Amino acid sequence: MLLDQETENEIAYELCQLLGRAILPLSRSDRPGAGADGFGTAFFYTELVGATDDGDVVHEWLLTADAIADAAYGEIGLRPSITEPADAASEHIVLPDFANRWLHLPEVGVAAMPTGGLHGYAEDRGWRWRTQQVTDAVAARADAIGRVGADPSAAFVLALGVADGGSRPLEATIERVVRDGDDLRVTTELPGGYVGAPVFGAETRPEGEVALHCLGLVLPAERGGHRIATFDRIRSALAAAVAP
Repeated sequence: MLLDQETENEIAYELCQLLGRAILPLSRSDRPGAGADGFGTAFFYTELVGATDDGDVVHEWLLTADAIADAAYGEIGLRPSITEPADAASEHIVLPDFANRWLHLPEVGVAAMPTGGLHGYAEDRGWRWRTQQVTDAVAARADAIGRVGADPSAAFVLALGVADGGSRPLEATIERVVRDGDDLRVTTELPGGYVGAPVFGAETRPEGEVALHCLGLVLPAERGGHRIATFDRIRSALAAAVAP
């Protein structure tokens, strides 16, 4: 569905407030000390895997596009808003053997990193993560994804762009998403740093409120736009990959 411009602007602003600390900047290179040969965005996702008497059982993943994760070396950028204390963000997390730190899901174009190592990294250095997550409840189910049709619908991409000088500003852009056969696509080519970023769709509930769903994540540009790795496929691929 399409929304009026004022509503779209309000949603973009709210996404930055609600989920701005869910996303991290990534860069990739082929050797230590080399300039980055690719920039992307990753985001924290909490997957609901069960329930006990003590509450829900969740797995936390860092998700991005496989095209960003498939590299010899990588770097995760930090920002003051996502570390406690804030001055821990003066460092970057440099990761040799970058590709082997991810669970690769080539059938959907996604890479998933269990976050235990990231939390251990922070603990060893005397700080902790202060993040938000795209939760299982926000990640779209197959029925919501299926309601996106061939007519353009409002979409919102939350990413860390690439500014002059190499800084990675938080950005929420208003886009359009359409169905293209079995796929969903963002209809325009996005700026640098957006590959791997979460894409949100909007629909009106029966009571008139606007509901947001995370449709999936941005895949590399093709044909003037971007396919979306949708969450129905991500969930299925994760389940198959971790099955005993």
